[in-house]
Amino acid sequence: MVLEATMIVVDNSESSRNGDYVPSRWDAQADAVNLIFSAKTQANPESSVGLMSMGGKGPEVLVTLTTDFGKVLDGLHRTKIRGSTHLATGIQIAGLALKHRQNKSQRQRIIVFTCSPIGEDKKSLIQLAKRMKKNNISIDFIAFGDLDSNNTQKLEAFNENVKGGDGSHLAIIPPGPSLLSDTLFSTPILSGDGAAPRVGENGVDGGGEITGGAFEFGVDPSTDPELALALRMSMEEEKARQEKETKAKGDAAKEPALEGIPEESGESQPLLDSSKESNGSSSGNASTTEEKKDKGDEDKMDTA
Repeated sequence: MVLEATMIVVDNSESSRNGDYVPSRWDAQADAVNLIFSAKTQANPESSVGLMSMGGKGPEVLVTLTTDFGKVLDGLHRTKIRGSTHLATGIQIAGLALKHRQNKSQRQRIIVFTCSPIGEDKKSLIQLAKRMKKNNISIDFIAFGDLDSNNTQKLEAFNENVKGGDGSHLAIIPPGPSLLSDTLFSTPILSGDGAAPRVGENGVDGGGEITGGAFEFGVDPSTDPELALALRMSMEEEKARQEKETKAKGDAAKEPALEGIPEESGESQPLLDSSKESNGSSSGNASTTEEKKDKGDEDKMDTA
């Protein structure tokens, strides 16, 4: 699985107080952060996740890259809802946090939640996107809440210019009966590029439900995300096991086979063969005849 260092940027502006998402925009983000952390660390135990906010007076790093979910949970509890968002500054600070990661072999990724109006202009966002792409940083956007055309156009322009080899995704999630985390699970941000389409595209309605096509493994990720994640991980483990077995069989076939050694016969060879045995018996008979002849001659001499 992919080894990643992920910085999650949450939107703690005043707009996150709204209750158009269950139970509220802020609580929906907190639940989604839990899901993202679990998905990243379960996919690869050496992956790390950090947390920062971009509302209030300015962005703040709440938790540096870690594998301890308790620290992330504590950072969410310490976050206060206030002010407006600082999207561009938050992304730049998240990029600096990734630059100072301990494990340099980890791929860099930023996941940004945005539910409030974006103050930055389109041109500056495009320049920022190109700079992030040059630094090999993938950026995923989870847009919900204020989804006017101005916001979505800016995010789409950013996404088009930041896309790289590792993939950067944009998930636009309108209000609906499903939880934000459940709908997020069916997006490429967690499922990968080859999984379900993002909300608003190709038969995915605003409630986060796929209206056409079959689900992977026959399970709807929006209704049971934990089961779908477990099934996908089980499939990947089984695939790795089969590849290992195939490789082992190939290596065994290349080794030279030992020549067969004939088994010893259970029958023992006689000490004397039949010819020697017959010769021995004939010689014995001849000696006996000679003895009898000598004895007969002696008897004749006594009679005389």
